[in-house]
Amino acid sequence: MVKCIFTANWNLYKMELIGREDEKQALLKYCSSSKSEFVAVYGRRRVGKTFLIKQYFNNEFTFYQTGLNNATLSEQLENFANAIKKYFKVKKLPTVNSWFEAIQVLISFLEKSTAKKKIIFLDELPWMETKNSRFLTAIEYFWNSWASARRDIVLIVCGSAASWITNKILNNKGGLHNRVTGRLKLNPFTLLETKHFLNAKGCTYNNFQCVQAYMVFGGIPFYLEQFDKKLSATQNINKLCFGGKAFFKNEYEQLFKSLFIKHERHIAVVEAMAKKNKGCSRQEILKHIKVADGGSLSRILLELEESNFIRKYPSYPKKSRESVYQLIDFYSLFHLKFLKHASSLDENYWLKTNNTSENLAWAGYAFEMVCLHHVPEIKKALGISGIQTNTFAWFDRKAQIDLVIDRSDQVINLIEVKYSATEFLITKKYEAQLRNKIGTFQEVSKSKKATWLIMLTTFGLKASPYNSLAQDTIDIEAFFK
Repeated sequence: MVKCIFTANWNLYKMELIGREDEKQALLKYCSSSKSEFVAVYGRRRVGKTFLIKQYFNNEFTFYQTGLNNATLSEQLENFANAIKKYFKVKKLPTVNSWFEAIQVLISFLEKSTAKKKIIFLDELPWMETKNSRFLTAIEYFWNSWASARRDIVLIVCGSAASWITNKILNNKGGLHNRVTGRLKLNPFTLLETKHFLNAKGCTYNNFQCVQAYMVFGGIPFYLEQFDKKLSATQNINKLCFGGKAFFKNEYEQLFKSLFIKHERHIAVVEAMAKKNKGCSRQEILKHIKVADGGSLSRILLELEESNFIRKYPSYPKKSRESVYQLIDFYSLFHLKFLKHASSLDENYWLKTNNTSENLAWAGYAFEMVCLHHVPEIKKALGISGIQTNTFAWFDRKAQIDLVIDRSDQVINLIEVKYSATEFLITKKYEAQLRNKIGTFQEVSKSKKATWLIMLTTFGLKASPYNSLAQDTIDIEAFFK
């Protein structure tokens, strides 16, 4: 387990966290700052935002408050008052009837605090903003009129609704415009971090089993936390996803419901994208959904992108300015492929059908997604980490390339991704298909750059006279270095 220790004038803490090295360094910087800091933490639901902050500060805050889901203004204020009583050790407070009054009470106690750095953590911020509550206006007052003028405040705000944090805090057009001094977007674990996390739970998996787990759950800590160390990755997937008592039986609906207002529209967009693996254009999305083109769809796409459900990349070759949108959330892809109608499936479905053609076809695409999420590791394995690149999938009616790395040094890497439980064999027939892919890409793209084929497989290549077509080969070990 990774250990991090930092020291400041105001205290000493020991934390145990898997990964999150960049985030820990950022938090250290904010806590060591000579001015007050306003930090927004955001990211996909279940990605570990609250856990990171609580573990980093060892649950020792000057003040901590979490919003209540579906609560009234009076209930939120009562909850806030109870938190003040707890953290400042008082038994009675004056009655507060608005967020302005509540914030004023908080300020009065913070001014009496002797802590050299006052860490204030407001979690599930979107839930506190009930209708007509003027909660955000009170936060504006807290920061602009009091905290920002001091040097000892670290205000950390967080919420699962990444779109709310983005729209109301980061892109605020009112009193909080450009007030945030620090942004922490928490991304899912990498494969290496996932392996460390599972190992810390006692799951002694090899790299291939970690890849199998990642293809279903991605690097989402909450999902991985449910793994039973006594079961293999395949057994855990089966137990958690299939059958009437499956832990993730209702996760898909709850996931979107907790993140987005009118979440049905976000689900519609996601399911439209799921129809095309390599992604689809804005116009193709509109063919499948009932959302007016313009602001509504743009907002939905931005919110999904901010929450790491989709990615946006330019079409190639750039015949038009239109971008391609691709669904990249592993659990959503798995749900839509297998679990949407799981009530009719056997509770041991995954164990019985793991090697069927349907499941292997899904595994092939899911492994492509794994590679897409680990482009830095691929670049490192190729020795091109320092080279500027653009990364995308490419498809044409004659051929498609799983992953293209367009390099600034006059080279284009065409990455052919193959999922296999053993070493992959390039046959004479398959070599002809690869040559056709390379030729079609060169013809359609009209690029003058050198075009190099890279084979990226789970366990490398079997000996074959046709292997020389590939400029280089990579296997999953590259993701764990």
